[in-house]
Amino acid sequence: MSAGADTAPSGPDDEGRPDPGSSYRDNQQRLEQGLAFMGRVGGDVNVIIGALPDEDVAENIVKPRLREGPYPADDVHARLRGFVEPPAYAQCRKVLDSHILLMRARSGTGTSTAAFALLADRYGADGITGLDSPDDLSRWHPKEGRGYLLQGLSPGAAASLSEVKLTALAALLRRAGAHLVVTIRADTALPGDTAPWQAVHRPPSPDEVATKHLNAMTEAGELTPEQGADALGHLVSADFIGYLNGHPLPQDGVEVAEALRDLVLSGKTAASVLDELKAGGLPEARRALADSSHRADRLSLMAAISLLPGQDRTVIEEFSRMLRPRIDERDRPAGVMAGQPEHIGTPGPLTEGSPTRRDVLGPAFEDRLAAVGAHPLPVRFGAAQRYPVQPVAFSGRHRSDALLRCLWLDYEGMADLLWKTLDAAPHHAGIELAAGQAIGKVLAHATGPGTLRQLHFFAASDKRWRRRLVAYALGEMVQHPALTGAVRDQLRQWSRAALVPLRCTVAETCAGSYGLARPALALKLLDAVLDKPDPPLEPDLRSAVSFALSTLLSEDANHALVFDRLREWQGADPGTPRHALAVHVLASMSSATFPPPHAPGVRRVRLADLLADHPARAFDLVVTALDDPATHEATATGLTLIESDPDLRRRTDFPRFLDALSGAARSHRGVLRFVLRRHRVRTASSAEGLAS
Repeated sequence: MSAGADTAPSGPDDEGRPDPGSSYRDNQQRLEQGLAFMGRVGGDVNVIIGALPDEDVAENIVKPRLREGPYPADDVHARLRGFVEPPAYAQCRKVLDSHILLMRARSGTGTSTAAFALLADRYGADGITGLDSPDDLSRWHPKEGRGYLLQGLSPGAAASLSEVKLTALAALLRRAGAHLVVTIRADTALPGDTAPWQAVHRPPSPDEVATKHLNAMTEAGELTPEQGADALGHLVSADFIGYLNGHPLPQDGVEVAEALRDLVLSGKTAASVLDELKAGGLPEARRALADSSHRADRLSLMAAISLLPGQDRTVIEEFSRMLRPRIDERDRPAGVMAGQPEHIGTPGPLTEGSPTRRDVLGPAFEDRLAAVGAHPLPVRFGAAQRYPVQPVAFSGRHRSDALLRCLWLDYEGMADLLWKTLDAAPHHAGIELAAGQAIGKVLAHATGPGTLRQLHFFAASDKRWRRRLVAYALGEMVQHPALTGAVRDQLRQWSRAALVPLRCTVAETCAGSYGLARPALALKLLDAVLDKPDPPLEPDLRSAVSFALSTLLSEDANHALVFDRLREWQGADPGTPRHALAVHVLASMSSATFPPPHAPGVRRVRLADLLADHPARAFDLVVTALDDPATHEATATGLTLIESDPDLRRRTDFPRFLDALSGAARSHRGVLRFVLRRHRVRTASSAEGLAS
């Protein structure tokens, strides 16, 4: 087993060429990267592998807001924190008594939160399952007595509804002991005979939402009772009441509560907090860009802060410096060459003896930040960095999102400039997460066939950080119901592509919020990614698929799906990518963990964990692995290690597992081989003990 299996580079040029550095010596093979062992390995092996700089990428897993499958209870509790019953809540509850509720509402009015509350009232926080929007809702059947939530019914599916279909579906739900809530945009047309199942959702008042959230902060210990009372006192002041009168959505109330929490904790003034609340909208962003339209230095800095939120000031400054000449070149007057003085107001070079003093320093970075309405944040140590980080941020909660959205979508050619600068910029840890999420938020508001097409260049890159950027962008986009179908179709196309990096991008996307939101679909995509007849399995692809499986295994509800799929891959033809991936997983679990200690992974699983937590599936998987010559030795060694460890033997109920294996030995040659060898070893050990 290669210790560097998930990261070691390989290529066709390596074949047929003697390499003195790769010769076998002392039962070890020295490689260009990592360490490979021949024969059995007993005990623990600690392998430390330094990743290439380009591979030092963000592997944060962003939890999805929109799911196809069960919602975790803690997720539901978090959504309902500070929930205020909206005006039509009683009517919605009454309509839901019919087992189906079609909730019509405008965007941003808290429809999803109200839907979660309605279903949690009946089934608890752990009893809600999300659905993907089908083309025809009548084709869906409930499987369990749970609360089902379908967010954002498509116009086509809405038009296909009828009294007959809803009556039949309600009968199925009643027999299953289930209820269904469907949220629908207010401008989506519904047939008139569906009126008995409809209710119009109206948002609660934002001041009630703010009050409820501040009280929840006090109950949770985030604010002392004195601080909570102080925040509530500010909330009823004329300034904040006036602000909420002009911002009537529930999210506005949440943001005011969060701003008031910051006010009482940091000692800010009420006026500065209100200014920050007002500074984040699209009109303000457009005005700021218009005011700076003649200043490439300011525009480049605003773009850098918006595209790379949370990054250190040096990263922001570097990106801004690289972007500025690209912006400088836009609409440059004929005859004016780069470097010559032009419209941004930079003084040109002065001649010898000129009386005017030349500023060779330019403005300080913090002065430049202040000029665009930004400021440095306190220095902190990042979780993955060994050095201090000082991010910069705009004044205004949503100003960064609004500025990037305007730059990207409203100004011709700016999106291309940002992509080109990202492509040319050196990689820094975390920029793929920051830029990916920022771009995903922007593209969620884009239109036209080019929305996803512009991601292709980075998705097809040989550099992993670029593929991770696309994965984060798609993970953000798919949280919007209107885009789920387009993202799903794009991933299906890429999963069948001949280009390996595109398939790696699909796997990286499954290793995140997309995979956690749609585990069954993610496994189908991973299956397609591996559906290539030509061996071998490329290291990058193996690493990406392994990371995706590890991410899915981070939630217990996905374990059965993952292990069933692994068993299918184990039964694939030897030498195929599917079989090679299954061999890698079983060998890793048996010798140490899957994924291996050096490889990207969210949850690392041992063979002992599989036996203890999923005995039935473990039995099927182990039988298949023992019957396979490619995994027999590794699996047998893993079982022997479990048996020799008293704690693991007890935790896995290993004697019972061995009895079951012995019962299957007659019809499984690999299992029989393991049982007989174990018997011979134990017999030989007993004989040696008697002889001594």
